[in-house]
Amino acid sequence: MLVRLILGLLMTVAGLAFAGRRVAFLVRLIRSGQPDTGRSDELGRRVAAHLREVFGQRKLLKWSVPGLAHFFTFWGFVILASVYLEAYGALFDEDFHIPWIGRWSVLGFLQDFIAVAVAVSLGVFAVIRIRQAPDRKERASRFYGSHTGGAWLILIMIFNVVWTMFLFRGASSAAGHFPYDSGAFVSLGVGDLLRPLGLGVNEPLETVGLLLHLGVMLSFLSIVLYSKHLHIFLAPVNVTAKRLPDALGPLLPMESKGKPIDFEDPDEDDVFGRGKIADFTWKGMLDFATCTECGRCQSQCPAWNTEKPLSPKLLVMGLRDHLFEEAPYVLSGKENPEARPLVGTAEENGVIDPDVLWSCTTCGACVEQCPVDIEHVDHVVDMRRYQVMIESAFPSELGVLFRNLENKGNPWGQNNSERLAWTKDLGFDVPVFDGELGADVEYVYWVGCAGAFDDNARKTVRATAELLHIAGVEYVVLGTDESCTGDPARRSGNEFLFQMMAQQTVETLNAVFEGREPRLRKIVTTCPHCMNTLGREYPELDGHYEVVHHTQLLNRLVRTGRLTPVKAVDDSGPSVTYHDPCYLGRHNKVYTPPRDLVGAAGATLAEMPRHADRSLCCGAGGARMWMEEQIGKRINLERVDEALTTEAETIVTGCPFCRVMISDGLVQRQSEQRGENVDVRDVSQLLLESVKRATAMPEDAPVIP
Repeated sequence: MLVRLILGLLMTVAGLAFAGRRVAFLVRLIRSGQPDTGRSDELGRRVAAHLREVFGQRKLLKWSVPGLAHFFTFWGFVILASVYLEAYGALFDEDFHIPWIGRWSVLGFLQDFIAVAVAVSLGVFAVIRIRQAPDRKERASRFYGSHTGGAWLILIMIFNVVWTMFLFRGASSAAGHFPYDSGAFVSLGVGDLLRPLGLGVNEPLETVGLLLHLGVMLSFLSIVLYSKHLHIFLAPVNVTAKRLPDALGPLLPMESKGKPIDFEDPDEDDVFGRGKIADFTWKGMLDFATCTECGRCQSQCPAWNTEKPLSPKLLVMGLRDHLFEEAPYVLSGKENPEARPLVGTAEENGVIDPDVLWSCTTCGACVEQCPVDIEHVDHVVDMRRYQVMIESAFPSELGVLFRNLENKGNPWGQNNSERLAWTKDLGFDVPVFDGELGADVEYVYWVGCAGAFDDNARKTVRATAELLHIAGVEYVVLGTDESCTGDPARRSGNEFLFQMMAQQTVETLNAVFEGREPRLRKIVTTCPHCMNTLGREYPELDGHYEVVHHTQLLNRLVRTGRLTPVKAVDDSGPSVTYHDPCYLGRHNKVYTPPRDLVGAAGATLAEMPRHADRSLCCGAGGARMWMEEQIGKRINLERVDEALTTEAETIVTGCPFCRVMISDGLVQRQSEQRGENVDVRDVSQLLLESVKRATAMPEDAPVIP
């Protein structure tokens, strides 16, 4: 007993000292990041998020088989902590048991059951890694670029925890020291096998098993702290400190040293974006250290899936490795004279290649799928901000975009006088704001730049306006008082231009809604990008409005009977497939209303394999709408190819940018004799046809709902 006590304590002191040194370094390094406000507010929601995502494993369980395996492995760590408590107690007293519950057969059963479940889960992980081996599947593997050797080592170490546990507990049972008479079915079974060896063998074997079990745990602790499996300890912290909007939400405002930047009078030492690793906040550094290298983000990324160099996983891994390389300088607060540029080409020895940075569509698929809540999009945009505003290093096409926004107030560079051209020949008068908002007006209809200037988007706003007219909704449009919300400027990193445009629009809208409380300042728009910016980002600038997407409002009008769609008499509604816009779906969680409208219009919905929160981006977000794709397959072609596999007659969407991208991709495929009878439409157009079908029916005709 004395020997094993001394050996056990010496092992523990040495192991904890080695691990403690690493913990102290990691804490100092992460805390050296820039301040990040708002990470400890709304404590109740943070606790709920922690319980849901850490203990409930919500995000991991979206992928059922690996998710379930990880669920059991996580709970294995939690429940088997009681076994280690028993093991340390056994160093001092061979008959030790946990007070009050330590002889309860239910606890013994739970300990053994979870250990077996962990062992089975290890087999699942092994099969997944073999099937997804990067050596064979290359870029198609979500583990491409990950440290696969380290992952196998972790699986081996977890297996060592399991078998040493059963060796220790089995020998303890055979020696008569085991606290459970029943329940612990595996441990008792091993004890039955070992009992014929006698006490002379089982008591030393119990000591060996105990010391091995403790040694594996202490070794495992150090391996985790010095490897990418830091997430075991950091993930609960990262999840709790994450942003808490509903869905992905708005981009964070620019801050320097923890304070919002005053763009009208910035301080001389304000830092605009992230130009070096030390510029990242502590939450950013925590993100980098928390990455599990699981590759879920990579598998969902539209850029990676079309042979572009951007992998959200590899981007975060690159930043993490660079953070550790620069740690001595970051901790000392000194500049490394030989530091690599944060963004630069291979020739420049840059950490992040410009092609990686500018391939991002900000679709948010990476953030949606990340099981440890890394905020990839925020980091990409922050690096873009520095490149645009400090380095003036950005794709040449963005220069045209910025000039159009500055000079014309829209990305297309069209004259503002054309903003009402879409209203011509509608057959009814579109009410235009005349300086005073009538008390009967419920909505401001925000047309957006695409709706005003793009021919296809005009069809959407015309259809929506006609439906609002039929339903008797009182609304006004702003006409030439409208200007771009600034979304493309912000996503491309030109925060200064966004602030300028957003403040102008907020002033306009506040003047329009003067005298109305925020809940009555209602806006409807056909553009998810405008919806997200107006409703979720303008509150940063004192612009508080209730913003809905046209599919939400139209669905409400159908449900309340103000619009009556009717199916075709012969039930020959078109077969359609619906493309979820990223800024409507992942960014704002609007998935159901568009699908409800498709059904109400009498169409048959054929879902694409990637839909709802796993929908593939059209390629237009993040200002990519105005940049050429020079690398790999065009994202819109990838999405069109997926749509064509459904054999639907019509591709419908609810975003003008998506409509442009998918229409362009379809035109190319039709030139190759594919999808020649397929067209692209907005959900509102389907609904309008169905509603008009009702008005064209004879009064005594039967209604087919």
